[in-house]
Amino acid sequence: MAGKPIIKVAALCGSLRKGSYNRGLLRSAIEISKESIDGMQIEYVEVSHLPMINTDLEVDGKYPSAVEEFRQKILRADSVFFASPEYNYSVSPVLKNAIDWASRPPNVWAGKAAAVVSAGGDLGGGRAQYHLRQSGVYLDLHFINKPELMVRAFQPPAKFDQEGNLIDPQVKENLKKVLLALHDFSLRLVGRA
Repeated sequence: MAGKPIIKVAALCGSLRKGSYNRGLLRSAIEISKESIDGMQIEYVEVSHLPMINTDLEVDGKYPSAVEEFRQKILRADSVFFASPEYNYSVSPVLKNAIDWASRPPNVWAGKAAAVVSAGGDLGGGRAQYHLRQSGVYLDLHFINKPELMVRAFQPPAKFDQEGNLIDPQVKENLKKVLLALHDFSLRLVGRA
């Protein structure tokens, strides 16, 4: 009898800041998946080293090595987990750059399940989430609809500590619900449910 299927998740953070609350959400997601979600492996995929997208860097159908390595990690994943800050009602430039590189032919986002969480000001990064979902239509990414997690990081009680680690138990529980929904949707999408 075969073991329980493993869903491989590529996790991307749209913030470069060391103490980023969105990076804290990703760290917590990885911890939660290891501790309490059987059949889910989350790999943090760094995007800070990617060159700014420039098709002049594509030579004879090949991408720069950092881009190709990144694309392969996305390709091998069953689903994608984004943690995105909001910049001017959208995602950050570093995340948009990564999205654009992975969408170059062949589009390695296509057909994957996805989830997005965010931490920010009054709306908790919600506008960035909705903009990312809109881009996902063209990319053929299939976002879970519910639950949503938009952390209002500056409203009491404290959600994160000084290092950007998630400390709020309710937010952790809500994050776990997002991960479980992504896991279940991923299984259905890849035909392993």
